[in-house]
Amino acid sequence: SIPSPSLAKPGSTGVWIYDFFMGHELNPRIGNFDFKQFCELRPGLIGWAVINASCALAQYRNENKVTNAMWLVNIFQFIYVVDALWFEQAILTTMDITTDGFGFMLAFGDLAWVPFTYSLQARYIATFQTADLSALTVAWIIAVQIVGFSIFRGANGQKNKFRTNPNDPAVAHLKTLPTKRGTKLLISGWWGIARHINYFGDWVMAWAWCLPCGFEHVIPYFYAIYFAGLLVHREMRDEHACKIKYGKDWDTYCSIVRWRIVPFIY
Repeated sequence: SIPSPSLAKPGSTGVWIYDFFMGHELNPRIGNFDFKQFCELRPGLIGWAVINASCALAQYRNENKVTNAMWLVNIFQFIYVVDALWFEQAILTTMDITTDGFGFMLAFGDLAWVPFTYSLQARYIATFQTADLSALTVAWIIAVQIVGFSIFRGANGQKNKFRTNPNDPAVAHLKTLPTKRGTKLLISGWWGIARHINYFGDWVMAWAWCLPCGFEHVIPYFYAIYFAGLLVHREMRDEHACKIKYGKDWDTYCSIVRWRIVPFIY
């Protein structure tokens, strides 16, 4: 049987234009096909990787070579895409899936904004950058990527394992804070460093994707700048939702894990 559609609270205000933007229905389906779950990752991320590869081919056609800057951007972002698709089941516990409706905001973001905006660095390099980066520059950009990805994957992997099987040996030793809801909040490991430490890793990677473009123009850094605002907004939204969800337990948690995203800074 086809489940009855559930409504998303953010898109159920009664103001039709706002509800259209936010998404009135939580998980619109035809049969067992969930449009939001499908669009959340696959079309946009795969399209992003295809556009990047097209930019590399365009550079080869025009310059008869592919610069190491182009290789860095393509490889870094391809790893990110593969990681997201490989661990696709982890999105089932995110607010995009559990809380947000599938409206214009998510549809446009998933299908248009992600592939055509996130590929900006590859397009910039294909159009304006023909010289290779020095070996030292390549090395430190790779180091930035490794640091960012290690934080991002380590934190997200730890969270997903704890949510799906808290008795897993990889997370069973972590300290937790029991809540009145009967659930537990992690207060050690990656999640004892900052309340949204995965966002920090994501943002560090954003810089690794922009740095191969050099410093001649701010346009390639649009992603890192925009992403900082996006992550802070997400963090504020998450904090508000968790405060409602956990009440005073969230205040206790915040007193233990003080930093929001960037350790010792924010």
